[in-house]
Amino acid sequence: MKPENNADRKRATRNSVYHYLYNCRDFCSRQILANELGLSLPTVYQNLAELMELGLVCATDEKLSTGGRRVEGLSIVEDARFAVGVSVSDDALRISAVDLRLNELAYKKVSMRHPDDRMIYAEQIRGELERFIDELGAERSRLLGVGIAFPGIVSKDGMTLEYAPTLGLRNFSLKEFKEGLPYEIHIENDANCGGGAERFARGGKENIAYLSIEEGIGGAVFTNGMPYFGDNHRSGEFGHICVEPGGLRCSCGRQGCLEAYCSSRRISTDLGITLEDFFASIQNIDFYMKWESYLYHLAVGINSIRMVLDCDVVLGGFMTEYLADSMPRLKEYLASLNSFERSADYVHLSRQRKHAIPMGATLYFITKFLEEL
Repeated sequence: MKPENNADRKRATRNSVYHYLYNCRDFCSRQILANELGLSLPTVYQNLAELMELGLVCATDEKLSTGGRRVEGLSIVEDARFAVGVSVSDDALRISAVDLRLNELAYKKVSMRHPDDRMIYAEQIRGELERFIDELGAERSRLLGVGIAFPGIVSKDGMTLEYAPTLGLRNFSLKEFKEGLPYEIHIENDANCGGGAERFARGGKENIAYLSIEEGIGGAVFTNGMPYFGDNHRSGEFGHICVEPGGLRCSCGRQGCLEAYCSSRRISTDLGITLEDFFASIQNIDFYMKWESYLYHLAVGINSIRMVLDCDVVLGGFMTEYLADSMPRLKEYLASLNSFERSADYVHLSRQRKHAIPMGATLYFITKFLEEL
């Protein structure tokens, strides 16, 4: 290992100061920094001066110390940098801009169907991105990068969309996307992005199975807070668990998949109505029975995940907005299916219910910024 030189030590000290402030949610002063990090006050002052000159740290409101003297507080400048995330579906783009703490700065949904021509598609996304950033009014020099989330299996090198049944794509080259956009681009599976946003919101080291329920169904697995991708980068493809052998045809071509029974399409697109219309008419006996079937098959899928992974299951994606009132019924089904537990306290709704996927797509760049500061 290369020996650490003086410049490396100075950088590491500066980073420790910034990271402490980044993770701090309470009042923090220069003296607190010195005490918590074991640094001298002159060292703290010097590093804070550098971070303030970079526009990354600022002074905040004063607070009385134990000695009755007013002490100046410190905080990171949350919007010193920002990142943009794009969630791609078969009929729309959902775009979010977030600051360094994943606070959403802006959101926009754009209706758009993907053409067969990759270059045209990349150009369309580029145009929507430029309009979005213009509307945001942020300086592009502060943009860390753009994360793009696709509903399918993305290769380890991020250059190929190996399979995206809801988009009707297989072995789709992503090279044109990266070359056609004027920013640093990172491409990831959408459920991994949603799960990443949830992990960030929880801030812990838990074992979690994240089930993303949108137009398609996917998932992500986290062990001790770290993502598990599997040998082929296909971990968490929960949408293709079989919940009804010989049942409804799935977009993957098989029958009885969880996605065929519990994607938003089953109670919206397939019926030719909006989700809002469906739930507004839930007392209609046909709609009521379809929703009961939805909840039962969702419980079958969740129970399979619980049996295999033996960890908490977090439900994410935009369908969670409609699941909240039905959680008691869902847990009844889960309790009846489980061989070992009569309670379903292990299943939770996501803390990041809105825009989790585009927001989670930005985490690659936020994490990279924190690591490389």
